Amino acid sequence: MKFLIPAFFLLASVQLWGQKKILDHTDFDLWNTIEQETLSPDGTHVMYSLERGEADRFLFIKKADATPVLQYDRARDGRFTHDSRYAVFSISAWKDSVLAMKRRKVKKKDLPLDSLGIFDLADGRLERIGRIKSFKVPDKWSGFIAWQYEPENEKPEKEKDTTPGNTPKKTRKPGKETGYPLVVRELATGRQDTFHFVTGYTFAKKGKRLAFSTSGNAQEPDAALHVLDLEKDRLLTVHQGRKARYYQVGWSDSGEHLGFVTDEDTTKVQLRPTRLYYWNEKMDRAEILAGPKADPRGLQPSRYADLHFSKDESRMYFGLAPPPVLKDTALAEEEIVNVEVWTYDEPRLYTVQEMQVKADTTRAYTSVFHVSDGKIRQLADPEYPEVELGAEGNAHYALLSTQEPYALQSQWTGLRARDYALVDLRDGSRKKIIEGVAGQVELSPEGSYVYGYHLADSTWFAYHIADDRYIELTRGRAFYDELHDSPSHPWPYGLAGWTKGDRGLVLYDRYDLWQFDPKTGKGERLTRGRETRTQYRYIKQDPEARALDPKQEWLLRTFGEDDKAGGFASLNPGRSAVAPLLSGPYHFGTPVRAEQAPVLLWTRESFREFPDLWASGPDFQQPTRISVANPQQEAYAWGSIEQVKWTSLDGMELTGLLVKPEGFDPSRKYPMIVNFYEKSSEGLYRHRAPAPGRSTINYSFYASRGYLIFNPDIQYRTGYPGESAYNCVIPGVTSLIEKGFVDPERIGLQGHSWGGYQIAYLVTRSNLFRAAEAGAPVPNMISAYGGIRWQTGLSRQFQYEHTQSRIGGTPWEFPMRYLENSPIFTMDKVETPLLIMHNDADGHVPWYQGIEMFMSLRRLGKPAWLLNYNGEPHWPLKRQNREDFNIRMAQFFDHYLKGAPLPVWMQRGVPAVEKGIRQGYELTEPSAN
Repeated sequence: MKFLIPAFFLLASVQLWGQKKILDHTDFDLWNTIEQETLSPDGTHVMYSLERGEADRFLFIKKADATPVLQYDRARDGRFTHDSRYAVFSISAWKDSVLAMKRRKVKKKDLPLDSLGIFDLADGRLERIGRIKSFKVPDKWSGFIAWQYEPENEKPEKEKDTTPGNTPKKTRKPGKETGYPLVVRELATGRQDTFHFVTGYTFAKKGKRLAFSTSGNAQEPDAALHVLDLEKDRLLTVHQGRKARYYQVGWSDSGEHLGFVTDEDTTKVQLRPTRLYYWNEKMDRAEILAGPKADPRGLQPSRYADLHFSKDESRMYFGLAPPPVLKDTALAEEEIVNVEVWTYDEPRLYTVQEMQVKADTTRAYTSVFHVSDGKIRQLADPEYPEVELGAEGNAHYALLSTQEPYALQSQWTGLRARDYALVDLRDGSRKKIIEGVAGQVELSPEGSYVYGYHLADSTWFAYHIADDRYIELTRGRAFYDELHDSPSHPWPYGLAGWTKGDRGLVLYDRYDLWQFDPKTGKGERLTRGRETRTQYRYIKQDPEARALDPKQEWLLRTFGEDDKAGGFASLNPGRSAVAPLLSGPYHFGTPVRAEQAPVLLWTRESFREFPDLWASGPDFQQPTRISVANPQQEAYAWGSIEQVKWTSLDGMELTGLLVKPEGFDPSRKYPMIVNFYEKSSEGLYRHRAPAPGRSTINYSFYASRGYLIFNPDIQYRTGYPGESAYNCVIPGVTSLIEKGFVDPERIGLQGHSWGGYQIAYLVTRSNLFRAAEAGAPVPNMISAYGGIRWQTGLSRQFQYEHTQSRIGGTPWEFPMRYLENSPIFTMDKVETPLLIMHNDADGHVPWYQGIEMFMSLRRLGKPAWLLNYNGEPHWPLKRQNREDFNIRMAQFFDHYLKGAPLPVWMQRGVPAVEKGIRQGYELTEPSAN
């Protein structure tokens, strides 16, 4: 067997790209991605990590003018302290060294632990602390840091006890159950305290306090919950109980109030009794509010439901859990009946119930404790199990909802309709307000209105709670997707939010921002984007702001629908005046504003330009490039991208993307791969870094290797999704062939999931394509209609009747639509060699669909290969599997579209006895193709 590379490959490379390198699979490991970028609160420093090849991370700290301050290998999870004085981060071992240890079968407990880095931005001093389990710094104040570490392994010593008849006890060891040491350090002075056997710890958001729980000491499991007052330098024990476990320890923002749930039972009973406690700074010990026998219905405080306080700290919210279904522990394994009983009229399909077992067993009903009078009221219950709080818990009313009456029909409608009611937190009274609404329904920021979008009516509405008045805001106006092309109700374009005081609701249409008066329904257009086909969207800069301030300038994102150019603008909402700030042939990332300074951190990208970090003022003038993540890109042949237009067979003007190799020569003929899903042309200026993708071709990789890539937009007609794809793709391809630079004998197809289905359809209708890869395809819409989406347990029926598959009804309503759109029935027409990738743990598309297609082609003797990555879901996630998929797909297309030699795995397969041992990448004799 020979390993050959045809000479014309090398010659073409030299002619086209000179000295530039051609991307190969091994180059994927050279590319960095930017992770965890953050600005210091005062805006003077930027911190980010570069992750190279999904392996090690390298942390960088720079000044806002890009001056380097610190670079540290293997570091991640960086945070600035609130005073911008320190940067703290985790430091890991080199991944290749950890991998080498795993190859040597080193036990997990002996693998290296992370370290903690504390960097003083003022004097440049770095301290590294080893064997870290976790670390925390306060959110809204500074001066302290806390971390837990794992002590060096030591053999437990026995206590010295000379009392006759006493058995020496072993000293308790730190561990997952008993807890680890906790260090609390004052950063400025270095003074620190260590607390042992700590099982959990949390800082208050604004108050200078830390709560932590312990399991006891080295000799006794005498658990306790402590409050460390860092301002007064004192330690308080707010609760103590032998072998107690603490859950949902939650502070109010100020640190003046604390709540928690305990399990203090020392037995091994299945039904764990829990207690709810409350403490404030005027109390010596926490007081119990509710216990396991407090409610006659068997409800007790939940250890799983979130415990938190209202913004004004007058209320504490927690969960009350119903009693669980208990197992009969007296039964032997062979006595237990394991049967699934599926019932036709159950609200939830049995497979959905299975996926939600954990949620069902940890279900809890939101309840409230009023601090002022000590009253507890249950807000949610089985009738209305879901609760939304208003004004960050301050509002008098909470919004209740239930989807139970509509759960059964959602199996085929795909809608999540709900009934809504209001509950008065002051007296617990309820009032039903809305029935059967599918869409987005919420409370306004101040809790004055219930508002939302009614899908069936395609209308935004507002309900004024005080006046009991419902008003439709956008009836008859297109505040929904104007290009909607599936047999379902169109979704809205969304909203910017409410203005302060719940005075106005700011909604989006296709292009513009509109402000509506929720009392009168009167709307006012704030921008003028429709005239120029420019989309405007609001950018929230303060993550804690509940509402838009009409007295301040609003930052907007802009997008040109025709040229796909991005940018930013400012809006004066009072004058409806828009001022452009920045625009260009780029895609811009959402700017992040420093908490205490007018400094923005953002990204820009294009097909050729990696999305590096940039810093600027709020006017975006004189921006500074902070990162240079991938300088090596300049050494590689890359390519370019452009928009192309053509007319579909239905007479519609369509848009797509065309990627050309570097050094493109219109007089030459190139191989081309057609890759698509639905609509992708808005991604004209998206960067595509070389990486082992999980389901699609990598554009920069194939362009570097001399391929054209065509990505056409598809416009669908209900009932005919396959034909719609044909009507859009085929004329798009032929329009490019007519330009003279596409080799009509060397055109491939590639797509995944819905794209995989369309490819399966196309190859039964056209022999235009020399080769095709279809990932997770659906060749049989009839069998797929009756299938299950195993990742969620949902029925697949809604997808065919109302959403992506676009049939528009059931198989008994439209049997011919299901037949005509199912390529399984015309597999005999296929002349295109096919590579199929479908994994046996696919939770989106049942993998028997890929098997049906492969078995049909195999029966017909058509060239076909099936890749199944064992245990992988809808697409391979493990890097080694993604790398393998990319290698095989490239070899497949190189063989059929470039005449490269046939790899061994295509010639004879990889026998089961060789799985995981030999991959069959080796090339055979040159092909005659």
